[in-house]
Amino acid sequence: MGARIVNCPQCGKSAEWSSANPYRPFCSERCKMIDLGAWANEDYRIPVTESKDRPEADEGSGS
Repeated sequence: MGARIVNCPQCGKSAEWSSANPYRPFCSERCKMIDLGAWANEDYRIPVTESKDRPEADEGSGS
């Protein structure tokens, strides 16, 4: 069975998903480094919504 082909998450180019491609799932070191830089710059974030059901940490401390 041949190697699986996936799209590079950075540029969309076809990339081989196998041990022969050390940059998988990326197509190249360049795309891998662009993605790493985006993580380092905090460009990728998980949205957080505040819950009204959860009390604040300093409420009810009794001080």
